[in-house]
Order: sequence, then structure tokens, then C-alpha cells
Amino acid sequence: MTQPEDLSHIDEEGRARMVDVGAKSGTERVARARAVISMRPETLKAIQEGSVEKGAVFSVARTAGIMAAKRTPELIPLCHPLALTSVQVDFETDSDTEVVVLAEARACDRTGVEMEALTACAVAALTVYDMCKAVDRGMTIQELRVTHKSGGKSGTWEG
Repeated sequence: MTQPEDLSHIDEEGRARMVDVGAKSGTERVARARAVISMRPETLKAIQEGSVEKGAVFSVARTAGIMAAKRTPELIPLCHPLALTSVQVDFETDSDTEVVVLAEARACDRTGVEMEALTACAVAALTVYDMCKAVDRGMTIQELRVTHKSGGKSGTWEG
């Protein structure tokens, strides 16, 4: 079981703290995240045909995800501001009812970019929901998770 002393964001007295990364050297950091949006087939068809009243859903959602990644430290307490070198957001449609949101964040920095990739993915998914909710309020966003992390002392992780 995880003990308080195992959590890097908790000090000896159990108080939240921002981890000091000052002694670490910058390395190339990469993280990828994904989420799945489930919807009715006619909703996905409207997105693909460009007939959603609010506009080009994937284009707007991609931009929203990139913007969100850049603002991650303003949204997530104790998250370090990073000099991102790249953020990409893409969409896959493997069925007629699901959209997979994929995000990748990169930086040459002292700490990882998992939170930036997750934030990009989550906000892109939320934007799809927002743009399509008038026609499909039953959409769900699920399976938000990190799928890859590399760089730094802990090396590469795939999930």
C-alpha cells in the first residue's frame, strides 16, 4: 500500500507541495494519452459529414486540446509550467459509435508531460461533447488514460 512518504506531492507533515525539480536536468519527455467518446451513429455521421451546426467538430476540438495542454499548470494544482515543444491531438473512428481521442505532448524539461497529454485529450473530448450535445446528450467520455511516457529517470512506460 502507498504510504504518505511515497507520494512526491506530500511533505513530511502531510501537506501538499510542489515537487522541487531544480536539481534535475532537462531531457526529452514524451507522453501520449487517449479517451473514447461513445455516441449515437447519427451523431458520428454528422461530425464526419460536417453537418454539426456549431462547425467543424474535430478541427475545433483539436485546437481546444492544444490550447488546454499549454494551460495545464493553471488548471492542475502543483503542476509545473513546462516549455512544450509539441502538442498533437488526433481522432480515430474505429466504429460507427465511438471516437478515439489521441493526444501527444513533448518537451525538453525536468519533469514529465503526462498531465499535458491528459489535459489535451480530456478537453478535446469535452469539446466534441459540447459541440454535439444539442443532437446527442447521451454521449459518454470514458477511458481517459496515459498510454505512453518516456524520458527522465524512470525511462519508458507503455500502458
